[in-house]
Amino acid sequence: MDLCTERIKQKVNAKPAFTRPYTPTVTVVITCYNYGRYLSDSISSCLKQADVKLEVIIVDDSSTDGSLHTASTFAATNKNVRVISNPSNVGAVESFNIGAREAAGEFLVRLDADDLLTPGSLSRATLLAQTFKSVGLVYGHPLHFKGELPRVTRAKTKGWTIWPGRTWLELACNSGKNVITSPEVLMRTAVVREIGYQAPLRHAHDMELWLRLSAFADVGYVRGADQALHREHDESMSAREVDGVTDLGERLKAFETLFLNSEHEIPGSVELLQIAKDTLVAEVLQVARLEVDRGQHDQGLFRSYLSFAKEVCPEITNSPEWQHLAGNNSPRSGLLRQLSSIRRRATGRLRQELHWHCWRRNGVYVR
Repeated sequence: MDLCTERIKQKVNAKPAFTRPYTPTVTVVITCYNYGRYLSDSISSCLKQADVKLEVIIVDDSSTDGSLHTASTFAATNKNVRVISNPSNVGAVESFNIGAREAAGEFLVRLDADDLLTPGSLSRATLLAQTFKSVGLVYGHPLHFKGELPRVTRAKTKGWTIWPGRTWLELACNSGKNVITSPEVLMRTAVVREIGYQAPLRHAHDMELWLRLSAFADVGYVRGADQALHREHDESMSAREVDGVTDLGERLKAFETLFLNSEHEIPGSVELLQIAKDTLVAEVLQVARLEVDRGQHDQGLFRSYLSFAKEVCPEITNSPEWQHLAGNNSPRSGLLRQLSSIRRRATGRLRQELHWHCWRRNGVYVR
């Protein structure tokens, strides 16, 4: 299955267009469960978007706070806002799917009720998508914050990067990471309807959808501007439920869901899945080693890392790295060991800094 007949053949760095052929229509689906205290800001950030014809669909997932009242108040005073109230709680994934199936816009955005769009976000993203018809997924830099809303965001587009979907997918497999938070994404609705909506994964549903979109359409990135605001707080599902091992397992589920369910549709599925698995195993062994280097590490977490590596790649137990970690998981004294530990930690920090700067500028990590 190839949804775009004129896909780009290689990565393109382009200058933004100055004019758009028509005013695009965008549907923003806001999913909400007991986030009434954030919902007004989220809706308002959508209604302030310029250069687009906007539809906002708020899906309230049987909230027990004032979320439904807030949503209904906006709908009563804004003709382009509508509310869907789930009679029972079905979760964030199905709530988005319910709203997305009702979307009338050419483009589609998924927004959690605690996140916001930045001023001009939809204008910048739709202009890219209108210019490059083969792009099914557009994203940019999300600004993460805690507490007060950031007063200033970057609004100037410095350029566009357009990847062939296959190239972006291979980059994702080679990094093993999810480079997208969620609210900074704009999707082409027709592509989503063709490939399907979010898969029933607890934490990796977003990542799997981004991977699937890249398998069947090209990917665009808006450089220089902040495209969304992602709120970090203790009540979020990721803060409450996701630790290092859970994160690794969820990323593995995203790759397996895509490639095992699409083996006959995505060329090279077996090879790409193996690359992703090898990458995740290499990452978990590196993290386990850094846990040992820290000295007073969590033995339970350390054993969970090793168990994850063994489950994904049983033959890893024959490797020198595994045997060294499994038989030497307690800190030892000695100048040589201390120097080796310092070197590894410094290298790890440098690698993380390099990844972060590359991601902030280009939207992808380097290995």
